Amino acid sequence: MRKLELTEKSLTKTKEALFDELIRHYLKKVLRLVYLMVKDRSLAEDITQEVFLLAYKNLGKFRQESSMQTWVYRIAVNEAKKHLRSWSFRHLFFKSEVDIEVVEGAESAVLQNDLRARFAHLVMKLPHSYRQLIILHYYEELSVEEIAVILDTSARAIYTKMHRARQKLKALLEKEGIE
Repeated sequence: MRKLELTEKSLTKTKEALFDELIRHYLKKVLRLVYLMVKDRSLAEDITQEVFLLAYKNLGKFRQESSMQTWVYRIAVNEAKKHLRSWSFRHLFFKSEVDIEVVEGAESAVLQNDLRARFAHLVMKLPHSYRQLIILHYYEELSVEEIAVILDTSARAIYTKMHRARQKLKALLEKEGIE
């Protein structure tokens, strides 16, 4: 699938036409990203709706310093983090275990066999900061530099956290006997 980018031609499009393209290209990806962060399908849908409302409101402020995908993902990550930090989410909606049926339903395209399902379950067990890095890098196939822009940090910090995330994931894989 081609990435949505603002070009001379697209700048002449209306805000509504650009927004329509944005939704067509990134709705499913943003929903998957948010779901993998918050572990709740209905909450992920609500957050995704907020992400696209914010994107629509701020479409005119997009400065093209990054790709459109990076810009939308950064909004999504920030909104998901906001909900994860909120008191009501931590105290009222916390789930220690993810319903594997929901994971398989939301990720049916990615999780095609039992091994992948078990691996995804282990990724969901990682602490939030590591989980989001694994998701952005391996599931969304973003570069370290793009992740650094999305998370508003340096590439060096992302490399360090990715190393720690891989070590944690490796320890979980060894504990579960997955090679």
